[in-house]
Amino acid sequence: MLNRFLRLGIALLGWALLQAPLCAADGGAPAYDAELAGRLGADERGMRPYVLVILRTGPTRVEDPEQRKTMFAGHFANMARLSKEGKLALAGPFSEDPDGWRGLFVFAVDDVDEARRLTETDPVIVSGEMVAEYHRWYGSAALMTVAETHARLTPPAE
Repeated sequence: MLNRFLRLGIALLGWALLQAPLCAADGGAPAYDAELAGRLGADERGMRPYVLVILRTGPTRVEDPEQRKTMFAGHFANMARLSKEGKLALAGPFSEDPDGWRGLFVFAVDDVDEARRLTETDPVIVSGEMVAEYHRWYGSAALMTVAETHARLTPPAE
């Protein structure tokens, strides 16, 4: 399991670092942007605390197709709300996993208790479809730019 967390942490950190400008226009060191650092909650290392939430298969599979549709619509609406509030930095599903890993949330909060309160609002948790595991994580504050970047990559609905 430690290998899985290590791989996940490295992948998240690598992706977040790619979102930040890698160097100044003149090819020198990156230009420090104090306003951006403040807006993203960065500390002196350009990092910030997060809580990583692993969503695993829960004890109660919702079988009814209409109930599943409603549950997942609520799940996506909940993620959108938390992202707009600046609490959810990253979310997404895992590929099929024999260990029951379904997805993850990365919350921009200081403690596990707050992440737990936010996760408990999600219909997949309320229904028992998924259960959550909580892990404190310290990562690049650049991760906070994912939602803004993702919105620019998603074409408008027709």
